[in-house]
Amino acid sequence: MPSALPRLLLLVPLLVLAGCAGTPPSSVALSDDATCPLSMQPGQTLILSLPSNPASGYRWTLRDVSTAQLKSLGPEVFSSPQNDLIGGDGISTWRFEAAESGSGRLYLAYQRPWESDTEPADLFDCRIEVQ
Repeated sequence: MPSALPRLLLLVPLLVLAGCAGTPPSSVALSDDATCPLSMQPGQTLILSLPSNPASGYRWTLRDVSTAQLKSLGPEVFSSPQNDLIGGDGISTWRFEAAESGSGRLYLAYQRPWESDTEPADLFDCRIEVQ
């Protein structure tokens, strides 16, 4: 029986690694809706980053967000990789936390606010499943 203990101890690291393998990442990053629908676990953070150029007058606007499934973690943040270039292209980023279980939607339109009667230049439409 004493020889069985070392064999059992060899299994402990494998069991620990197996338990870690099923843990979802703490955040999910999206830059387009090609990977949608998206499955998330409660507590996970969704980081949505879309190309943007507010100086052109175009803005991403949230048209539909299922607030029961996605809790906003703050306003849109615009960043430009070239900080010295005024009016240049950049990235608009939103952060959400997966909340209640269920099916929801995250839908944004890229257009000029004063041209509400025209088709948006771009759309982002993603079905979110919180499990």
